[in-house]
Amino acid sequence: MTAELPLDPAVVANARRLAAKAAQPVVDLARSHTTVSVERATLRLAGLTGADPDGIPWVNRLADAVADQVGIEHGIALPVFHALKDFPDLDRLAHAAAADGVRFTLPTGSDAATAREHAQAAVRTGFDRVDASRRRRDQLVTEIGDPPQRPWIYLIVATGDIYEDIPQAQAAAKAGADVIAVIRSTGQSLLDYVPEGATREGFAGTYATGENFRLMRAALDETSREVGRYIRLTNYASGLCMPEIAALAGMHRLDMMLNDSMYGILFRDINPIRTFVDQRFSRQVHARAGIIINTGEDNYLTTADAVEAAHTVTVSQLLNERFAHEAGLPDPLLGLGHAFEINPEVPESFRLELAHALLARQLFPDAPLKWMPPTKHMTGDVFRGNLLDGFFNLAGVMTGQSILLVGMMTEAVVTPWLSDRDIALQNVRYVLSACAGLAEDFHPPKDGFIANRANEVLGEAVDLLGRIVDDGLLNAIADGTFGIMKRPADGGRGLDGVAKRADDYWNPATDELDRTSPDQDALKEDSR
Repeated sequence: MTAELPLDPAVVANARRLAAKAAQPVVDLARSHTTVSVERATLRLAGLTGADPDGIPWVNRLADAVADQVGIEHGIALPVFHALKDFPDLDRLAHAAAADGVRFTLPTGSDAATAREHAQAAVRTGFDRVDASRRRRDQLVTEIGDPPQRPWIYLIVATGDIYEDIPQAQAAAKAGADVIAVIRSTGQSLLDYVPEGATREGFAGTYATGENFRLMRAALDETSREVGRYIRLTNYASGLCMPEIAALAGMHRLDMMLNDSMYGILFRDINPIRTFVDQRFSRQVHARAGIIINTGEDNYLTTADAVEAAHTVTVSQLLNERFAHEAGLPDPLLGLGHAFEINPEVPESFRLELAHALLARQLFPDAPLKWMPPTKHMTGDVFRGNLLDGFFNLAGVMTGQSILLVGMMTEAVVTPWLSDRDIALQNVRYVLSACAGLAEDFHPPKDGFIANRANEVLGEAVDLLGRIVDDGLLNAIADGTFGIMKRPADGGRGLDGVAKRADDYWNPATDELDRTSPDQDALKEDSR
């Protein structure tokens, strides 16, 4: 149980109505376009793996060949599976396509019907793997058990070498971590391909690959049985290959994925249209796989002031919620983000943090909120940093957060040593043990500082949503509304990989995912 803020239900309902109205044009855009990564994800679900001698995946080689000859606006599944009649499998077809040995055409009539049937069967095997992984997770959670407490303790591990990551991740789980996040190598989000195989050469992170997912998941399964609680694995479905990484995560049983609707746009300068199209497909896959997403609102507060821009976090959370629901993600999979980033020199900064955290908790009561530690105002003073992390942990317990990322006192100074992680985990364990149940006793006055601040932020969020409805979300992003980053819809990386769907567009993966997505007419009615 957490404290109840005196939020006006009519204001909250209006905020959601405005968020739905602001999101709808972007949803329509996402549903009417495709990208090279969506098409490559379809090939991955159909079973195509591996890479050429230069490390370029065969899904890229095959998709590029089809794009060059017939485009992607019709979907590449029919041209690919029509051409497959002359080859034993997709792998041989991709080799031949890379050598310019295949002429792709868009089949019609009975040829199209045959290609469609084969494509559906192949992609269905990928979804069968996703479904089996979800069932396996449910089985293991039942057998082994969930962590006994909330919030779950979330710890980052990433050395660049998957074979070094594994023992560090296992050690972290034994020391108390409930969720292991393997952050990606610097710059991977800007690669328009997913590397293949186990990797050992990442910088400040480890490459996200299908094989790395498989290796880490198997290792954490062993540790889960040893520690008596299911250890969840997290990676990043963001950047130029969001749909493909989501598909790989679903097939290899990852449990959480960072998947924000605007992170790649704002902080990696990826084209907004490319991002929104890829984001929708990836969230549909996450819904199918039962993967909890983590959104990236915390990043706004590393570039904008955490007090002045607090309402932009709330607006983004409401938009992320709407995009997630439209893609079929229910609240229990909606790990909305927020952060402890107010300058500690600001008077009453802790009370402000409590107000913002309680507002998020009350607006999204069924969402597994992810509470992020201080980073922007960490100075290199490890004693001050450890104390600030203790306040962050305390706020997380008092306001009933769901997922607590472990703060490091050496944040922004060095890559943490194992001893740094041990001290940080000790901090978390002490606060969670000493303050367990404190949320039941914490009831700020309904006309006090915390309640008034929460209502102030909510009111500012409603005002901003109204302006976004009038101006359009894409224009708001271009104007620097979020995180003070200005990203126009006709700029950024990856725009050349976007195509408006033709009238005869067909993709067996999107067909399957749309079949189980919410009723679009009903959603549009909600936004009126």
